[in-house]
Amino acid sequence: MADKAKRQAQRPQSRRPRVRHNVTAAIGADICGGRFPPGTVLPRESDLCETYGVSRTVIRESLKVLETKGLVHGRPRVGTLVLDRSEWNVLDAQILEWMGPDVLSAELLSSILEARRTVEPAAAFLAASRATAQEIADLERACDEMGDAEGDLEAFTAADTRFHETLLKASHNKVFHQLSSIIHAALSHALHASNRASGKRDEALGVHRELVDALRMRDGTRAETCSRNILDLAARDLSGLIGKAG
Repeated sequence: MADKAKRQAQRPQSRRPRVRHNVTAAIGADICGGRFPPGTVLPRESDLCETYGVSRTVIRESLKVLETKGLVHGRPRVGTLVLDRSEWNVLDAQILEWMGPDVLSAELLSSILEARRTVEPAAAFLAASRATAQEIADLERACDEMGDAEGDLEAFTAADTRFHETLLKASHNKVFHQLSSIIHAALSHALHASNRASGKRDEALGVHRELVDALRMRDGTRAETCSRNILDLAARDLSGLIGKAG
């Protein structure tokens, strides 16, 4: 009897998280993909249950998750409203995944570049006086991995992302440190886009190495300039994509 009760208690707990995750992803992808456009009201719970083949409880839990991401908002006597894209948390890794090709929208790429232009040069300047020897070594290792990646775009972008996250942390500014975690997914997508568009990754790698050298020499002005040069290259490489996306 005790064994039966134990099995019954374990059964829903072992399946429910996966089901909820899958349904959350399915509804999120349908919203981001345009099946449920901004400004519209989602179908009734009973219809969503039928569409996604799950219970009302799973639907409600999934909608709560989507509400925390800024995709929807429940309103009494109205239903669940799909919010405007300006309300979406575009730094959320799942939302970026659900957006698919729309990640490369002109507005989003431009916004990420603007944010980087505001933050990264200042972080580089601070890192020149605050970075530890280990952090400088980590930045140099990231450069080496970018060089070793050769034609492997994914490996190059992964190392490039680590470089810029480490740079923010090396500033030893608490806000910049937090940003390195918050913008990870968006930064990775933006770097992937610019690296894919670039026909001269060696040029970008050279400027990254110059920045590491400036940090090693504790030259804040030069480090800041190198950071701006990196971002200028990114803007140049993204210009074609932004033009097409716009």
